[in-house]
Amino acid sequence: MEIQPVQTDTLIEKIRKEGIRLQGLPIEVGKVIVGQKDVIDFIIIALLCNGHILLEGVPGIAKTTMIKAISRALGLNFSRIQFTPDLLPADLIGTLIYNPRTQEFETKKGPVFANLVLADEINRAPAKVQSALLESMQEHQVTIGSTSFKLDEPFLVFATQNPIEQEGTYRLPEAQVDRFMFKLQVDYPSITQEREIVRRQLDINIIQKIFTKENIYTVQQLVKDIYIDDKVVDYIISIIFATRKPQDFKLADLKRFIQYGVSPRATLALYNAAKAHSFLKERHFVTPDDVKAVCMAALRHRLILSYEAEAEGITPDEVIKRILYVIPVP
Repeated sequence: MEIQPVQTDTLIEKIRKEGIRLQGLPIEVGKVIVGQKDVIDFIIIALLCNGHILLEGVPGIAKTTMIKAISRALGLNFSRIQFTPDLLPADLIGTLIYNPRTQEFETKKGPVFANLVLADEINRAPAKVQSALLESMQEHQVTIGSTSFKLDEPFLVFATQNPIEQEGTYRLPEAQVDRFMFKLQVDYPSITQEREIVRRQLDINIIQKIFTKENIYTVQQLVKDIYIDDKVVDYIISIIFATRKPQDFKLADLKRFIQYGVSPRATLALYNAAKAHSFLKERHFVTPDDVKAVCMAALRHRLILSYEAEAEGITPDEVIKRILYVIPVP
């Protein structure tokens, strides 16, 4: 794989400088969060790409605390919304309130007007609330009455859902799931980590602000400037098309397990995430290993499997692993 010769020393130096600053984020978050390094790295990648994240894990493993710690370290306005079956769109985006003194309707903005929104147990909210959140995620704007309001940048939605308790929950529409850049599985801590959790006095107030909105904007622009060779782009496209037409890539055995392949939005997510991953590694170019590192998190929630796959216990992760094993690496 050839590296573009026109890359300047200036870009490399900027990546190194901002990369050092970015390394302080997991250190700061690590003051209150034990372990979960991979999850924190993916959250940073999503931040670099201005993407949303769906976190899935059992209750009590510090998903909410992790998001609060990250928002505090980033110096972003934070808002937490507890999704429940009786939640209304107005509870999320805001509403018009009549003022009898002025005899006019005034806009009361909802909690979605923040830089980082934590949608806790997102699958407990009904369809109307999901639709209201969908506009803010995709368009970065909210419509109240007949007026549209732009949301402050950066705007990130981090949603959590419980994978084990399905009573009183609503399945997320595929259109909304596709808006999330990553779906991350948050696991139990190890024995050593659990012991460390018991010993620590976890106080989120010890987190120091180490970033500003200007810093975030700077690193997001640097990620866009990272070089990606055409061969790596072709590698990404081959992975995507292997989910749609597996028989064209010597993966005919997967065809019966895949009902729908991933969308073009998945292509863009994989492309941008690979750039951000190379930035974390302080490189100014993307390698196939960067693509492999982010592939699972970027595609697992977009791949719709058949009933046959569910009956045989086949997971999206297993399908993606098989694709990565077969597709030739440039």
